[in-house]
Amino acid sequence: MNLTIDGRNALITGGSKGLGLAMAKAFAQAGGHVALVARGAEALEAARAEIQAAAPKAKVAAVPADIRTIEGCAAAVADAEKALGSIDILVNNAGTSQRGPFLEVGEELWKDDLDLKLMAAVRLCKGVLPGMKARKWGRIINVLNIGAKAPAAGSAPTSVSRAAGMALTKALANEFAPDNILVNAMLVGIIESDQWVRRHAADKRNITWEEWKAEQGAPVPLGRIGRAEEFAAMALLLVSEQGGYVTGTAINVDGGRSPVV
Repeated sequence: MNLTIDGRNALITGGSKGLGLAMAKAFAQAGGHVALVARGAEALEAARAEIQAAAPKAKVAAVPADIRTIEGCAAAVADAEKALGSIDILVNNAGTSQRGPFLEVGEELWKDDLDLKLMAAVRLCKGVLPGMKARKWGRIINVLNIGAKAPAAGSAPTSVSRAAGMALTKALANEFAPDNILVNAMLVGIIESDQWVRRHAADKRNITWEEWKAEQGAPVPLGRIGRAEEFAAMALLLVSEQGGYVTGTAINVDGGRSPVV
């Protein structure tokens, strides 16, 4: 099956590294155009150049923005539309794992996590949905993690923010289905990304990246951690015409690690 999104414009948050970069590259190679949103201008430019080299015909825009704020979200949408035109695809991918013992998590951490993972998605959806509705075509993917379905002890605030993102996914899918706007969530297990590279770097045992990956992947039913390209392939299916009958679902992309379907 040849998946294409010819001429579609995508805005991807957290687009300069890891899963965001992998999705942007997959979309561009499938005929789409991409606007990468992140805070770091240098990393954004490096990602833009990498994607452009892989997909020379694609329009690729680097959009520095802090989407934790109302102003940052508005600027991200405006700058992406200025660079590409109307936004057909939104991928809410930004976010890191903020977690700790419940009684030790302070108000500021709760607010920061909800602003980045939930309210940014709300604001960006509000920014692009009117245009999608007018054109009767749109795709939204909310990147969450498997803790959204099965929160572990000590997983707040991230599991709570992600669970709210799953509820947002279903609410929007039901409301905008008549406008041919499909809204889905993809739930991450352990997949190679910048976040896991940082965790390996912080490990004091002086083991190699390959050894560390093997150790982390051992509890996964498939026996390994996932690759960003595998995650991006599922995202591409969901935003393509071939994924046109899938909406309102939360798909585990986790090698079978989630205890719930």
